Amino acid sequence: MSQTTAIHGEKISLLRVLGPGHIWALGVGIVLVGEYMGWNFSVGKGGAIAALIACWVAGLLYTCVAMIDSEVTSTVAAAGGQYAQAKHIVGPLMAFNVGLFLVFAYTMLEAANAITLGYLVQTVGGMASMTDAAGEALVLHDKPFIVLTIMFLAWLNYRGVYATLTFNLVITAIAFIAIIILFFAAKPWSPEILQHHELLNGLPYGWIGVIAALHFGLWYYLGIEGTCQAAEEVRSPARSLPLGTMTGIMTLLIAATMTWYVCAGLMPWEYLGQAVTPLFDAARFMDSMPLMVLLFIGTIFSTLASANGCINDASRAWFSMARDRYLPQWFGAVHPKFRTPYRSIVFLVPVAVLFAYYAPLDQVITFSILSGLLGYTFMTFNVIMFRRKWPLGTIQRGYVHPLHPLPALVLLVLCGTTYFAVFLGYGTQLMAMMLFFIIASLWFHFHRYRYVRRGDQFSMPWPRPVGEY
Repeated sequence: MSQTTAIHGEKISLLRVLGPGHIWALGVGIVLVGEYMGWNFSVGKGGAIAALIACWVAGLLYTCVAMIDSEVTSTVAAAGGQYAQAKHIVGPLMAFNVGLFLVFAYTMLEAANAITLGYLVQTVGGMASMTDAAGEALVLHDKPFIVLTIMFLAWLNYRGVYATLTFNLVITAIAFIAIIILFFAAKPWSPEILQHHELLNGLPYGWIGVIAALHFGLWYYLGIEGTCQAAEEVRSPARSLPLGTMTGIMTLLIAATMTWYVCAGLMPWEYLGQAVTPLFDAARFMDSMPLMVLLFIGTIFSTLASANGCINDASRAWFSMARDRYLPQWFGAVHPKFRTPYRSIVFLVPVAVLFAYYAPLDQVITFSILSGLLGYTFMTFNVIMFRRKWPLGTIQRGYVHPLHPLPALVLLVLCGTTYFAVFLGYGTQLMAMMLFFIIASLWFHFHRYRYVRRGDQFSMPWPRPVGEY
C-alpha cells in the first residue's frame, strides 16, 4: 500500500490513504444504523404513512446536503469538513459553531449506537434464558457492553484511519446485505407475509403528525455529511469525495424504503413506533431463526460501523479546531506513529460514555438530530456565499452540483419545517441547545479568539473573493 508522505516541514500530518470505497463506508457506515433503529419513532409520531412521507422528504433534504457537500468539500479538501468550509467562506465565529455542531452530532450518535448495542445484547441474552448453578435466571446488563463498545472503537481509531475505515467497509456491506435478504425473505411481491392493507387507516394524527414524524425521519440519513471529515486523508479528494458521498446517499435511499416497507407490513404501527430494534423485531415476527441471527449480526455491525465512523468524524472536527487554536492547541496533536488525532479521540470517549450511560435513547437521538440540523442550516448560506465569492471558473472544483441555488433553498425550507417538528415534541431540548451554543459563541468571541493566529487558519490557495480588494 502506497502512502502519501506524512511529514510537511517539521509537522506531522494525517496520511492520505483512503479511496472512494472508504468514503462510502464512512458515510453509509455512520448512517445505516438509522435503518436498524431510531427511524421508527417517526411512526409513533404520525403513523406508518406519515413515516414513509417523512422518509422521502428527509431523503430529499439529504440529497441536497450530499450535492452541496460534494461540491464544497471537493474544493476545500481539509480535515474538519464543514468546519473548514465555514472558516474559509463565512468567518471564525460561524466556523467555531459549525465545529461544535459536528462534534455534538457525531458524539451523540455514537452514544445512541452504544445504547442500542447494549439493549440488543441484553435482549438476546434474555431470550437465551441462561441460568446460574442455583437455577436462577441470569440477567445480562447493558451498561458494560456500552462502555466496552466505545472503548474498543476508540482504540481502533487510535491505531489508524486505514484499518478503521476498512473495518467499516466490511461490516457496513454485511449490514446492508442483511436488509436486502430480509426484504426478499418477506416476499414483497405477494401478501402472504406483509399485511400493508392495514395501513389504509391513513394518518391517525392528521397532517400535523406528518410534520412531527419528520423529526425522526432524519434519522434514516443523519451523518452522510460525515464523509467530509476524511477530506485530508483521501488520495484524490476531487474524485473520491463526490463519488463516495453520492453513491452513499443512493444506497441509503434504497435501504430506507425497503426497511419501512418490511417493518410496516409486519408490525402494528403502535408497536413499531416504540420498538428499539425494529429490523431485529421484524425477523422475530417472521419466526425464522436464520433471519433472527442474520439481523442480530446486522444490527450489531451497523451500530459498530456507525459508532466507529462517529469517533472518526468527531475527533477530526475537534482536532481541526484545536489545530487552528479555536480550542486549546494540545488537542491538535498527531500521533507520531499512527498519524491519528489521538488526543482528540481519547478526550471525547468519556463524553460519549456519559450520555450513553445515563441519557434515554430518544433524548440522545434528538440532541444528535438538532446538532446536525443546525449544521444543515449553515450549509444553505455557505454554498450561496461560496458561489458568489468564487464563481464557477475562478477556482477548480471536483464536482459542481446542478440547479443552484434551488438545492440550497429546498434545504432551507426543509430545515425550517424540521425545527418546527422537533419543537412539537422536544421544545425544551431545542431551547436548551440553542442557549448552549449562544453561551459557547460568547466564550469564543470574548475569550478564545485572542489565541487564534488569523493568518495561519486559512490554508486554501484561492484568489481573492469577487468584490473584495
